[in-house]
Amino acid sequence: MALNTSAEAPLPVGEVSRLIGGWIDRLGAIWVEGQITQLSRRPGAGVVFLTLRDPSHDISVSVTCFRQVFDRIADVVTEGARVVVLAKPEWYAPRGQLSLRATDIRPVGIGELLVRLEQLKKSLAAEGLFALDRKQPLPFLPQLIGLVCGRASAAERDVLENARRRWPAVRFEVRNTAVQGVNAVAQVVQAVEELDAMDEVDVIVVARGGGSVEDLLPFSDEQLIRAVAACRTPVVSAIGHEPDSPLLDLVADLRASTPTDAAKKVVPDVGEELERVQQLRDRALRTVRGLLDREERGLAHALGRPAMERPQRLVDEREAEVDALLGRSRRVLGHLLDRADSELSHTLARVVSLSPAATLERGYAVLQRPDGHVVRSPDEAGAPGEPLRARVSEGEFTVRVDRDGDG
Repeated sequence: MALNTSAEAPLPVGEVSRLIGGWIDRLGAIWVEGQITQLSRRPGAGVVFLTLRDPSHDISVSVTCFRQVFDRIADVVTEGARVVVLAKPEWYAPRGQLSLRATDIRPVGIGELLVRLEQLKKSLAAEGLFALDRKQPLPFLPQLIGLVCGRASAAERDVLENARRRWPAVRFEVRNTAVQGVNAVAQVVQAVEELDAMDEVDVIVVARGGGSVEDLLPFSDEQLIRAVAACRTPVVSAIGHEPDSPLLDLVADLRASTPTDAAKKVVPDVGEELERVQQLRDRALRTVRGLLDREERGLAHALGRPAMERPQRLVDEREAEVDALLGRSRRVLGHLLDRADSELSHTLARVVSLSPAATLERGYAVLQRPDGHVVRSPDEAGAPGEPLRARVSEGEFTVRVDRDGDG
């Protein structure tokens, strides 16, 4: 609305600012597109500040929003991203400053694709498809490599040439498919499943050259990710260049930065392996020589010992010991026998001296009654005239009892 003012009747600055604020308040919420040039997210602050710029006309406007509004797209939106903002214009009267209060922020183009990919990534990660414990180790020397790539592509040439340069005997089972466009996902999935079903295929390489985010979208498709996760054969992802990171990189058993890098990681270098074999042979030779030298020194030391110089010396020493022991045993046995003989002689002499026969030889006699009872006292002699047998050293004879002592 036009105002009637003049040099003589000007409006104060505060009034002008108030009027501008009133006009802006009547605009309501609007959708605004621009590029983020400045972004301020202070830790703990509940409001995020950013600057939205129109690169075609070099015009910028400040935008504020609550933190929870920005957090919804914080993972995929950074400085330089193009966004669409639903915001209500606001006028800060004390400073005469225009800003936008955003209630919704959406990435434009690539940003929107990245948002969808980020959501899919989080969903698949929650299922455990990207877990490290699911990764399979690659074979040291694959006999047959399955290769999925575009027909007559640079990726195919890089993989084949570099792999055969490293190991000339390596063999490939190639499946040419579309690597972008509407048919890419179905063809790549079919090729991966066919190669995985072949028992002779040791590893599968999915390769493609670099491209835009839209060109690489097939390699972030959920169907392909699940097909690769279900493979029993190790899968190598070699998509694009180093900065490119489709979801296939996360589910594959090994990520290669480029197709050339895939060839280097899948196939060993024959020159390096021959050098390593030679190093191992040299190491083994040094070890064996060291063992032989040590054993030779030990053998020389053993041969230098007196027992080895004159082996019979041990036998002679043992023979002398045996002879000494034998002589000692004979002497001991002789002493024992002599002492036993002496003791036996003394015992025999005592026995003989104490025997009844010796007593009889000294003139004694033994009287026995007819019943054989030895007479030890006169009362045992019996009645007079009773015969007794007298036994002397030279024999025996009969006597009769005489009580008067005459006969």
